[in-house]
Amino acid sequence: MARQEKKRGGNGSSGSAASPYGFDPTHGYDLQQLLQVTAPQGPEDFQAFWQKKYAAALKVQTVPVLKDTGGNFKGWRVFDLAYTSTDVFPIGGWLLLPEGGEPRRGFIITHGYGNREQPDYHLQFQDAAILFPCLRGLGRSQRQPISNEVKWHVLHDIDKPEQYILRGCVEDVWTGVSALLRLFPYLSGHVGYLGQSFGGGIGALALAWEKRIARAHLSVPTFGNHPLRLTLPNIGSGASLQDYYQEQGKSIFTTLQYYDAATAARFIHIPVHCALALYDPFVPPPGQFALFNALRGPKERFILTAGHHSYPEQENEELKLQTEVERFFRNL
Repeated sequence: MARQEKKRGGNGSSGSAASPYGFDPTHGYDLQQLLQVTAPQGPEDFQAFWQKKYAAALKVQTVPVLKDTGGNFKGWRVFDLAYTSTDVFPIGGWLLLPEGGEPRRGFIITHGYGNREQPDYHLQFQDAAILFPCLRGLGRSQRQPISNEVKWHVLHDIDKPEQYILRGCVEDVWTGVSALLRLFPYLSGHVGYLGQSFGGGIGALALAWEKRIARAHLSVPTFGNHPLRLTLPNIGSGASLQDYYQEQGKSIFTTLQYYDAATAARFIHIPVHCALALYDPFVPPPGQFALFNALRGPKERFILTAGHHSYPEQENEELKLQTEVERFFRNL
């Protein structure tokens, strides 16, 4: 796997001297440099590896079960949801349905590594059925022996390429689509995906092979360009991978080369909207942009001042981003 050399430069005001993290979360990249970061080619059997997983996931009988909570919140009817994923793994989450009328489109919305405690009620998709799955080992899908702590979850079965935890999380997205279409088959062709951070990286790995999702939004996506990511200081899941890399050496690449979201992006041809941060202590920006740069289909970008970090313009930027996302999915 080729390693992208780290570029230096950028804005000194956001360097390590001004950073509370002890390192520069821009990693010395400015926007023009970020737009040049490439994606690893991946192993020769990358496509075959994932297509085999996808074909198997499509055969799973997801048996979705809804439980009406009786709750109505901000125009939504709130349901508890459970379905079966690969490995007969029970997935828990929520389903939101509009209070008035039948949904005319559907969404799968995943979460970051901070887990999910409730649905995102602020979304202006009142004509949609929205499934919020908790990916395996996290939130409502916690199960021993998988730890729900980020530093351990991201390492679960990393010594087994076929069984690595991220494989199952990707399959939870695919089976989530199956569950949604089992409940609302007429929404076929009108399903979108939204994923942030952890969910953004998992989303890219899933979207590369998923034919039933029409368009997607990925926000500050992780797992992009692992060879480069392992060299960049951070305080997210990448830090755990770096520690493991120091202990185990290059053997970590045997698995990670199959789970690179930027490599997967080479196989994504649907329209994708990405929110990408110039400064991010958890998900190094070069990895985010490696994914965006590798996308093969129609793509749009929204540049954030920072990700996983508070800043004065944050509220205003998030409102603009929400408007952009709503516009992007308007014709789903």
